[in-house]
Amino acid sequence: MTYSSPWAARFAGCAVVVSAVLLTSCTTSDSGGGKGASSSQSPAPSSTRTSTEPSEKKLTEQAQAALAAVHTGKLVEAGVERVTDGIHTEPGLSKRKTYRLNLVCAGSGSAQLQFEPAKAGTAATVPCDRSVVQQRIAADELVRINVDGAKGATGVIAWQIDAL
Repeated sequence: MTYSSPWAARFAGCAVVVSAVLLTSCTTSDSGGGKGASSSQSPAPSSTRTSTEPSEKKLTEQAQAALAAVHTGKLVEAGVERVTDGIHTEPGLSKRKTYRLNLVCAGSGSAQLQFEPAKAGTAATVPCDRSVVQQRIAADELVRINVDGAKGATGVIAWQIDAL
């Protein structure tokens, strides 16, 4: 495209920059919101929270601090998930080795821990009270770890697997 004056070229460049900024601000999702992207039409997640309910960021910090306090061994895998999303992982564990799974749920309600195959570990309830739940994992074959929130549970689950 050619412009008849330098002013027109500058104006066109500014218009492109302003359009990009506006487009970005309308499509950026808030990481603290629920699933999917938020739009400028929906209320901010903080507007629906009560002042006493901790933010997802704060709950994540609390859960990670609790895990850091019990960390032993060599870290194999770790993560933080929303309770509503749960944890569903098949970590790369070496056969005939023992591992420790540490879980912390911060929020309200509880979650259920299960292993596939069931003999890899012990099923347990994980309360969302920031207490650490530890399980030994016997990796004799491929292990799948599933943690699903109970109905109505909210918050985050932080987890880590350490080689012993």
